[in-house]
Amino acid sequence: MYRVLICRPNHRLGNTILLTPLITELERLYKGAEIDVLTEGPIAEEVFSTFFCVKNVYCLPKRGFKHPISFAGMLLRIRKTEYDLIVDPCLGSGFSRVLTKFLRGRYKLGFSDDALRSGLTHPVPTAVARQHMAQRPINLLRWAREHYAAESEPVADYPSLDIRLTEEERAHGRAVIEQLLPPSRQAASQPTIGVFANATGAKRYPATWWNEFTAAFESMSPQSRILELIPMHGHSMLGEAYPGYYSSDIRRMGAVMAGMDLMITADCGVMHLAVASKVPTVGMFCVTDASVYAPYGSGSCSLITHGLSAREAAEQVIRSFPSLLGRAGAAASTSASTSPDLDWNEAGLGSLGLSH
Repeated sequence: MYRVLICRPNHRLGNTILLTPLITELERLYKGAEIDVLTEGPIAEEVFSTFFCVKNVYCLPKRGFKHPISFAGMLLRIRKTEYDLIVDPCLGSGFSRVLTKFLRGRYKLGFSDDALRSGLTHPVPTAVARQHMAQRPINLLRWAREHYAAESEPVADYPSLDIRLTEEERAHGRAVIEQLLPPSRQAASQPTIGVFANATGAKRYPATWWNEFTAAFESMSPQSRILELIPMHGHSMLGEAYPGYYSSDIRRMGAVMAGMDLMITADCGVMHLAVASKVPTVGMFCVTDASVYAPYGSGSCSLITHGLSAREAAEQVIRSFPSLLGRAGAAASTSASTSPDLDWNEAGLGSLGLSH
C-alpha cells in the first residue's frame, strides 16, 4: 500500500483531530506510504501541516452543494488518482460512503453489515467499531488485516491524539504563557491551569457554573495560576477575571495549551486539541457519552458532572491531581466521595468517572 486516502468529509475541529490516531496506525502498518485526506473546510490543513506522510489535504467547501462548481471540480480532481486503499472511518455516514464509492481505489475499507450494497471491497462488521470515536478506525484496520489478510499482531495499545507540534511551536507557547502571567505569579513551582469555558449547545456550562467552579478551585488550590483560552468568537467566558489568550490559529492555540500543566474544558473540539497537544486534560461531560469522546493519553481523564455541583466538580479535579494541585483537595473532597447523591457514570473509563 503506497497511496492511501482517508475519506472523512467533516468540518469540525474535534472530528478532524480524532483522525490523528488513524494516521499514526497507517504509518505503522504501511511504512513508506503517502496519505491524502479528504475533509471539509480548512481546519484539516492546519491540523495535518506537520505530518510528513500527509501529501494532500483536500478541503471540500463547507455546505458544498451550495458551491457545486468548486465541489464537483475538487472531487473530479481527486478521482484522477487511483488509490491503493481508501479508508472510510465513519460509522453510519452516508455522505462519506457515497464519496468512497465515487472515488477510485483498488481496495475500499469501511464499516458495513451489508457487504453486497456497501460499495466496499472489504466491509467490516459495525460491531467491530466499539465505542470511542478515535479508536474505531484502528479497530477497522486491525480487524480487516486479521480477517482478510490473516495478519494478526499482538498490539493492544491505541495511538493517542497528536497534532505533532514542533519544538519551535512549543517554545513559542511557553513564551506566550510567561508574557501573560504577572511577575508575582511566575514562580516555577506554581502550576499553570488552562480553562476553556465554551462548548456548543447543551454541552456548554453556564457562566454561573464556571464562576462557582473557579472560585472553589482557587480556594482549594491557591498556588495554581489560571489562564483562560478565549473561544473563536473572541469574548471571555469567565468575565475577564484571568489572563486570556486568543488565537484563530489552531496550532498556536495548541502550542499555548502545551505549555500548561493541566487543561480543564467541557466536551468540545478544544478538548481534543488540548489532548492532541500533549497536555493532561480534564474533559467534563454533562450530556454526551464520555465512552465515545473521552480524552485519553497524556494523563488525561473524563469527569461526568451529571448530579454534581460546580464545587463538587472542582473538588474531584483537584483530588485527581494531588501532586500537581496540592493536598488541599484531598481533604476538601471527602464529602463528595461519600455522597450518595453523586451519579458517577464510569463507562469503562476508570473509577469515579475519571480515567488517566
